[in-house]
Amino acid sequence: MRPWTMSFSRFAAISALFSAPGLVVIALLAGLGLIGVGTAALAMAAVVPGVTGAVYFYFRDALIVAEYLDRLTEGEDVRPPHPVSELGRALTGTVARLHRGWRQRERSLTAQVTAAAGLIEALPDPFMVLNRRRTVVRANGAAFAQFGDKLVGRDLADLVRHPQVLAAVDAVRDGGGPRTIEFSRPVPVEQVLEARVKPFVGALDNGSGSGAVETGADEPAVMLTFHDITAIKRSEQMRADFVANASHELRTPLATLIGFIETLRGPARDDAGARDRFLAIMEEQAGRMSRLINDLLSLSRIELDEHTLPGGQVDLLAVVRSVIDTLEMQAEARDMKIVLQAPEALPPVLGDPDQLTQVFQNLVDNAIKYARAGTEVTVSASGPQGRGRGHLSIAVRDRGDGIARNHLPRLTERFYRVDPARSRALGGTGLGLAIAKHIVSRHRGRLSIDSEVGKGSVFTVTLPTASAARTAPPAPAPAETDAI
Repeated sequence: MRPWTMSFSRFAAISALFSAPGLVVIALLAGLGLIGVGTAALAMAAVVPGVTGAVYFYFRDALIVAEYLDRLTEGEDVRPPHPVSELGRALTGTVARLHRGWRQRERSLTAQVTAAAGLIEALPDPFMVLNRRRTVVRANGAAFAQFGDKLVGRDLADLVRHPQVLAAVDAVRDGGGPRTIEFSRPVPVEQVLEARVKPFVGALDNGSGSGAVETGADEPAVMLTFHDITAIKRSEQMRADFVANASHELRTPLATLIGFIETLRGPARDDAGARDRFLAIMEEQAGRMSRLINDLLSLSRIELDEHTLPGGQVDLLAVVRSVIDTLEMQAEARDMKIVLQAPEALPPVLGDPDQLTQVFQNLVDNAIKYARAGTEVTVSASGPQGRGRGHLSIAVRDRGDGIARNHLPRLTERFYRVDPARSRALGGTGLGLAIAKHIVSRHRGRLSIDSEVGKGSVFTVTLPTASAARTAPPAPAPAETDAI
């Protein structure tokens, strides 16, 4: 039975209560002789049913409206009733309009909350909400992936053991402004993270504009996001290393030139033999600087258009034959031969002939320099091959000392040398393989390196044919090299 339901005795008591004033008035009039006893009896008999009927008429509608309100409060989806009285109908209409307004607002707020939750879940960076106890009360999928499944309900200190991050969270929790902290996380893989700490604002904001939150210890107080800046830091370090290496490579021949110039202007001013010897060394060092600058400019130009596929078709065999003809005399000077092993024809590739010439010239030139004198450099072509038979391969094999496998992944890094002294003595700038890697990447290809100490090395360039390259997706940023 609902709490507002009226029992018969209560209804009778209410009817008597409303009838009592009329009965008292009639009794007074009869007592004063203003009306007769019979008339008074008839009046009293008329008052009680009339008042009872009026009470029933209005209170019945009130009970109907009360039941409607009660069912709405309990969350039932009911149609508005139809009271008899005008007052009842007015009350029911007002309640129905209020209910529709609140339901519409509830749906709107639910949609907003759902959208906000979806946005938070879709964030690529870990996101957490902490209470005043510094306990995690909400986290997105990225946070679970970063810090583990058992995240909610744990103290932040169990997850991030970095004093500056914890101090920043405490400061923001106590009313301070936003904080940004960089810190390293060594396990499971070393990362550099940027923690951004902000106060939890909104319904819990105290409205002062300071960002402070007036909330209980278990209510949200702080928002915390983590942004992985490892790649940015590594890129900054690579740029710093590049500048340092380039400066070092230029400083050495420049210091040599300055020293010989001072000598020629001083003690060796009148020494013709010393002058000729010094000038030869100066010419060699100036040539070294010139090659380095040209390679740096070449690398810079290649990187600018690395993600743009070349538009012309190139006969790869013609490029390779041209390179062999150019370097044949250099090979003969070391009593070496360059042997080409290739089919009569290959499908064209989509590429830049000048850049592809630069790739194979670097590879064959390195093979001649680093192979043992009197041996053979083999250039072999094969293809088409691979899935869809859409790729060609050109391999340059030398019979040199070989390269230890631990060096292979870094061979295409700028200025990386296995033997720096030997490389400089042979006129290398440390940029040739880096240039080749970026050119091959622009052509949607791959540079692979295999080597065995004491037997030699093989540098293989794999390129898509013209038809395959046009349908290939844009190449991603290249890895340093592929070691077989």
